[in-house]
Amino acid sequence: MADDDEWSVPPEARPRPRDYTFDLDEALASVVALEAEIPDTAFTAGMLGTERAGSGVLIRDSGLILTIGYLITEAREVTLRTARGQIVDGHVLGVDQASGLGLVQALETLDIPAIRLGDSRHAAPGDQVIVAGGSGRRRALAAQIVARQEFAGYWEYLIEESIFTSPAHPNWGGTGLIGSEGELLGIGSLQLQHQARGGEVRPLNMIVPVELLTPVFDNLVAGRPARQPRPWLGVFAQEHDQSVVILDIAQHGPAKRAGLKRGDIVKKAGEMEITNLADFYRSLWALGPAGVTVDLKIERDGDAFDLRVKSADRQSYLKTPKPH
Repeated sequence: MADDDEWSVPPEARPRPRDYTFDLDEALASVVALEAEIPDTAFTAGMLGTERAGSGVLIRDSGLILTIGYLITEAREVTLRTARGQIVDGHVLGVDQASGLGLVQALETLDIPAIRLGDSRHAAPGDQVIVAGGSGRRRALAAQIVARQEFAGYWEYLIEESIFTSPAHPNWGGTGLIGSEGELLGIGSLQLQHQARGGEVRPLNMIVPVELLTPVFDNLVAGRPARQPRPWLGVFAQEHDQSVVILDIAQHGPAKRAGLKRGDIVKKAGEMEITNLADFYRSLWALGPAGVTVDLKIERDGDAFDLRVKSADRQSYLKTPKPH
């Protein structure tokens, strides 16, 4: 596993034990460094790479690690390292495509405490929190919740009430968001650039709320599909001037086969006029389960036309982990 000394949070930005009523070091000890190796032939290898590194959080004494799903999607090998230096292998149990959360099972007993799961619905802007990466205080950041709002990602992804924190953690993937009582409130997903008043650009972390794990937990642990798969087109899109523009198309995906192209503007999906990403995704998912045919109205080079796309289950394109 990679050298633990490659990076750290500046000392002045780290949490201080005297500022908390819980045992800071015990809470931070539940966060592990995580590395995943993905086959070259994996569907996500081109976009996400074959070597991925981030963090995860021990949520059960049995060795269950909660992390962000993109780190472990199609992983062939997973390695976990505790702040105390223990290194063990892990096995991917599953990834929930809707929330983006994933579970890993440590294949040996870990020498760290499990953290208690909290409920981020009680967290609000202004709350003081910790964004923690694996390796104790060295990779923990004292932060603040700055917003609770909807987040729509370009890869057909939508979280109704994401958590945004500042300052931004430098290695955010899979970090644990720890609340005022030492409980886990969420898992770090992204770093985003936010333009504040006055034009200043400030980086933020987007955190997936931990309670989104609850409805899919039993299925993920059992290795079953987390939920009924949603229709997936295989597009990467962004909002522009009250429109949704296709940035790229997944190779061999439904949109590619149907003839959708980069630069296409989605004007309508099903019966819904489309002006933003969130409405685009909601309109797709409202049509039924994966496999349903999606009727789109597309604008290309000034011309408007109808296009039918037979959707698919995103998971069916991904390599599944081999049992240990």
